[in-house]
Amino acid sequence: MEFSNDLLRRYRDDRRKLLEFLLSSDLIKEITTPADIEFDHLSADYVLECIQSGGVLDVSQATRRYRDESSHPIAMHLQSGDVFYLLSGTESAGSPPRRVAPSIPLNRKANESDFVERNNFPGPNYPAAERSHISSQEAGINYQENTIPCAKSLDNKLTHSVGLPNLRTVLGFVKVYGMMTCGKLLMKCFLHVCFFPEIQTTEGRKREKSSKFLSGLKNRKEKRHIESAPIESHLKVLDTIRLQMQISEAADAFIRRRLTQFVMGKVCAQIDVPQLSLVLLTGLLRSDFPSEKSYLHWKSRQVNIFEELVRSDHMKTEKEMIEESLEKIKNSKEWDIKMSSSQRRDALLTLRQVALAFSSIPGRFGIEGETYYWTSGYHLNIRLYEKLLFGLFDVLEESQIIEEAEEILKLVKLTWSMLGITERLHHTLFAWVLFQQFVTTEEAILLDHAIREVKHVLSADIKDDKEVSYMRSLTCPTVGIECETRFDLLQSIFFSISLWCDSKLQDYHLYFSQNSSFFERVLTMGLSTGTQDFIPHRNTQFTGYFLPNDVVTQKIRVYIEKTQYAACRRAIDFATGSMNGKRHPLAILASELKQIAEKDLSIFSPILRRWYPECAMISAKMLHQLYGETLKPFMKDITSITEDVRKVLPAAYGLECCLIELYSSACEENNSHYSRGFERYQIAEISKPFILDWVVAQYERILEWTGRAFDLEDWEPLSAQQKHAASAVEVFRIIEETVDQFFQWSLPMDITHLQALLSIIFHSLDTYLSKVISQLVEKQKLYPSTPPLTRYKEATFPIIKRKVAESSIIDHEIYKELDELTSSKLCIRLNTYRYIQKQVAILEEGIRKSWESVASNRKDRYSTERTPATLEPTDVNGESVSEIFVATMDCIRDSAAQGIQKTSEFLGAKVVFWDMRDSFLSYLYYGGVEGNRIEAVLPQFDKVLNDVCSVVDDTIRDLVVSNIWKASLEGFMWVLLDGGPSRAFSDSDTVLIEEDFNMLKELFIADGEGLPRSLVEEEAKFYRQVLSLFSLQTESLIKMLISSSQNMSAGVNRYKKGQRYVGDTHTLLRVLCHKKDKEASKFLKKHYRFPASSEYDETAVESSSFGSPFVADILKRGASFSWSEKSHSSFRSITKKFQQVSWK
Repeated sequence: MEFSNDLLRRYRDDRRKLLEFLLSSDLIKEITTPADIEFDHLSADYVLECIQSGGVLDVSQATRRYRDESSHPIAMHLQSGDVFYLLSGTESAGSPPRRVAPSIPLNRKANESDFVERNNFPGPNYPAAERSHISSQEAGINYQENTIPCAKSLDNKLTHSVGLPNLRTVLGFVKVYGMMTCGKLLMKCFLHVCFFPEIQTTEGRKREKSSKFLSGLKNRKEKRHIESAPIESHLKVLDTIRLQMQISEAADAFIRRRLTQFVMGKVCAQIDVPQLSLVLLTGLLRSDFPSEKSYLHWKSRQVNIFEELVRSDHMKTEKEMIEESLEKIKNSKEWDIKMSSSQRRDALLTLRQVALAFSSIPGRFGIEGETYYWTSGYHLNIRLYEKLLFGLFDVLEESQIIEEAEEILKLVKLTWSMLGITERLHHTLFAWVLFQQFVTTEEAILLDHAIREVKHVLSADIKDDKEVSYMRSLTCPTVGIECETRFDLLQSIFFSISLWCDSKLQDYHLYFSQNSSFFERVLTMGLSTGTQDFIPHRNTQFTGYFLPNDVVTQKIRVYIEKTQYAACRRAIDFATGSMNGKRHPLAILASELKQIAEKDLSIFSPILRRWYPECAMISAKMLHQLYGETLKPFMKDITSITEDVRKVLPAAYGLECCLIELYSSACEENNSHYSRGFERYQIAEISKPFILDWVVAQYERILEWTGRAFDLEDWEPLSAQQKHAASAVEVFRIIEETVDQFFQWSLPMDITHLQALLSIIFHSLDTYLSKVISQLVEKQKLYPSTPPLTRYKEATFPIIKRKVAESSIIDHEIYKELDELTSSKLCIRLNTYRYIQKQVAILEEGIRKSWESVASNRKDRYSTERTPATLEPTDVNGESVSEIFVATMDCIRDSAAQGIQKTSEFLGAKVVFWDMRDSFLSYLYYGGVEGNRIEAVLPQFDKVLNDVCSVVDDTIRDLVVSNIWKASLEGFMWVLLDGGPSRAFSDSDTVLIEEDFNMLKELFIADGEGLPRSLVEEEAKFYRQVLSLFSLQTESLIKMLISSSQNMSAGVNRYKKGQRYVGDTHTLLRVLCHKKDKEASKFLKKHYRFPASSEYDETAVESSSFGSPFVADILKRGASFSWSEKSHSSFRSITKKFQQVSWK
């Protein structure tokens, strides 16, 4: 039973300690037990029943009872029998179901097996013989349906014991009584050192140096303060030993008294365990113990220890001598009642003589300090030393070392001569103890130090052949599957460690996915202890070795293959168990295998490749082959895009990309190339036409939604923060949704797919922009018709006045369109253009990143098959891809920029020539300069600018305002040059006009908060030059006009449509027409026959005709700043008259 929860682990530890206490107490009359008792597998109910009945406790029966109980829920002993405990929380489970449970289909397993067979779910290609050795537990098949098992915690028990020979006597005390015996050893050594410190040799002093790792294993408490009084410190150590060895106070007092007496009577003599047992039997009284049973148990323990060590089949005489004495001691009535004190002394003396006889036998190998008991009693000595090392751990917190560990370890090393421990054997046993504690507590630092101890063992340079022979003599028979194998102690410990590590490493996905930090440690330990080939040799000891590199490679390959097999079987079970779900089983299987590959890539392969560089290749090829054999039948049946196809193919492609990445990581590590055994799936060939058909279908959908969104647009801001049109947001939402769906296919794509996607994006946005721009009215329709050219003359008497030329008639629909194109809505359009530019940049960046991922996956797929020179240029930095983006996204941005320019020019012209036609064009200087200055118009200009700037985007604000400024300059010049018969300017008016011009200019500069002064001045430069013409003398203007006409006739400075310069004929003629000067009027009357301004009624609007043939074409021209070709021909006829003029 496994416990992953800390509370359950604590319960298990407490249960074991309670059973140990019950079996070591006087409550049980007799125990029939093997050498080692597995307390975790004993039935607590059976033990309590034996105590109540006073019967014999049969350990085998207790184990069988435990196994029977573990197969059923834990129930309370009630008559109803309907109360039992659950491991899950009832609160989270909710109320019990009220409906009847559905019947279980009898053929469910058959259906699942049919599905597995139909879809050809394979397993790895293991040989039949090898596959037969893989048990169901190793394969990991026994799991619940519809769920993948979570990663397991490491087992809290070892699967194999060391295999020390069994104890010959009925002791079973290694777990129950061993602590007390070890406590006696430590106390004896401690007291002996206290009274006889001179017996420590130089080598002993070296061994007393504390190990550096103990400080790392200790609890995180402050280190014990070293007191000045050594006696108090020694007493504390003794008390700690008593607590660690679980010795009662009464037994502790008796042990101290007898050992003190014994040590005082011995001077530098060899001491061994049998002598200690005799010492504790000598002077033993019933009054030294709290109860009769404890006294009898104590006496029985000492007799059993003595008998275990001195009984030998080779010394029959000594064996017969001690049997009678031991039987007397065991018989309580005869020993305590019938026998006198002298008889008891004689019996103990006989035992002492036999013990001394055994002690005098020389050692087998001639090692310094070796005794007979090193080899004859090694099975007991090793168990005792192991318990001594376990005493370094806190009894309440098994993962921590006690504070006094260094002092106790010094005492432990003093027992080496008694127990036959060498330095290498110490490192071996200490590694074994640390490893056992790690398995129990899962404390990583314990495993680190166990690995360090193993390295000490493996790196030790043993030059003494005697020690080697001694180590090999410590045999440990191990029962295998087919025969018995005899190892020496080191091999047996390493084999036990390696066996546990192998059991976890052969399914490392299951055990280390959540505890990845343990994986490298367990792998290091498994390879360190398992680099020997433990081939079973019947009743013989193995001595052969493989080369370490070959063994490591073989072991890791087995780890990988068995792990992948078990993980794949779990994935297949999960996929087949989800047949009734929404996802296709093949898609589920691909997803699960991808998770396995990702864990291999990120967690396991970087560690495994240190020993086996090709590990990732093995994993990738196994997973690829397994899924490929399953996928091929499915792909053969694909004729169209169905829901199952849309789920399976992307999942399969994602798995293949991950496997290629895993495989490539090993190729890069080894500088190797593609192997033909890794053939890609034919997903690209099948999916390419389906994806293109889907993209074409999306184009019609996008156009439909775009047209619907545009028809519903009212050009109101989306919100106070988002001052653009809602239709643009909807268009991009549809496009982004299409792009997301495009890349959510998660299938291999080439440049053709990208072209198709960008093409529909371009046509969709271009259609939208064209519709927005087409709603603008032609700019020429905004300008008023130009009044006739006249010469200034005041009326001296009333006459019948002519009417000014009639303005061109504007269609009602155009009026309606202009009324809808308000300044605020035009600003929303401008913001929409800008929004499109920003969103196109964001959209392009997203498509580039997504395509880069697609291209990299495609490159990885083909890089294992072809050389880079043969690859199609699909990289995001490749020329073809860049050209595609330029041809689409850049064109959209340019179209939006043109829309901004055209709309902003239209906005400026509409504000000046349409919205402010009455307040600006008709008002300014009408009938005179002084009464109609620009001061009255500036507030309206200011309001328009504030409204525009509050709505328009900050990034295009200056562009829009600058176009309004240009239109204002154009309107100002229209007043001066095309203002009609009512406007004539004297020399004194010029000063006022210049002041008004500067005020208009400063309005747009706005004290540095508006347009840059340099920009304003640059745009006003031409108009200021035109204004300066009004300050010139009339004679100078006439000369300039004649010169300009001559140049025009000669073809110099030929006028181009839409252009004007200061010295051109058009400008000079209009300046003379609006100049309040008699000489100018006389010149115009004589040479152009212009009518007098006083002859026109400016309030009347009707057709007018002039008799002058020279200016007939001029009066029919369009706007003053957009001259037609017809106007050019009229002025060419005027130049002929100028050639005949002779001016005084």
